[in-house]
Amino acid sequence: MSGHSKWSTIKRKKGANDSARGKLFTKLAREIQVAAREGGPDGDANVRLRLAIEKARAENMPKDRIESAIRRGAGLDKDAAEIEEILYEGYAPHGVAVLLECLTDNRNRTIAEVRRCFSRANGNLSEPGSVAWQFTTKGYVAIHLQDGDGNSTELDPEEIFMEALDAGAEDVEVSDDAVEIYTERTDLAQVDRTLRAAGIQPDASELIMQPNQTLSLDTRAGLTVLHLLESLEELDDVNKVHHNLELTDELVAQVA
Repeated sequence: MSGHSKWSTIKRKKGANDSARGKLFTKLAREIQVAAREGGPDGDANVRLRLAIEKARAENMPKDRIESAIRRGAGLDKDAAEIEEILYEGYAPHGVAVLLECLTDNRNRTIAEVRRCFSRANGNLSEPGSVAWQFTTKGYVAIHLQDGDGNSTELDPEEIFMEALDAGAEDVEVSDDAVEIYTERTDLAQVDRTLRAAGIQPDASELIMQPNQTLSLDTRAGLTVLHLLESLEELDDVNKVHHNLELTDELVAQVA
């Protein structure tokens, strides 16, 4: 699996308990709220909202919470807090680049919590633009080939591969665990629609910040970086964490 898929696998395994799922639902609700605010409450016309709703449904988020988030974002709930998007950039120990996508109703709280995590890990926040140039925005679609118990699904990797390429995918990676599809940012919606029309339901469909180059560290150093990334993930206001650490099998085994 690629670094992105391995990182997602770690998060999925560690997010199985109820408290972690509660935090996940809060983040998903904010993502839906921002998408509805920007593009309106119609998921058919608002691609970002549709993808956010699908992501929430895949995590078994209750229907009423999804609908409530849409209403708040669309301005139908006058008591809703204003959520803003913020991108923070920084460096973890050993020079690993980190990008944080945050959704927050309190910018001062968010920056204080993020700075605290970096400081405790001997990392540091950076000026805007100092890290982002090392990443490129890509569309990302993942289809798991194994269920939660490690059993193989009936999905045909070759069929997924061909459907994705025909739909305009830029790159397709197939492993024992998943098929990962990378697209230009503008082609994500088309690839997602084509797969669903073919009866293939993605487990993830989103825009990501893909590192232009990854940084390889030994296991001990890599663990110090992963501990920081995990502490950032646990913050309520952090929606996505992107990094350029190369996730080796040995490193993933130590964490997962």
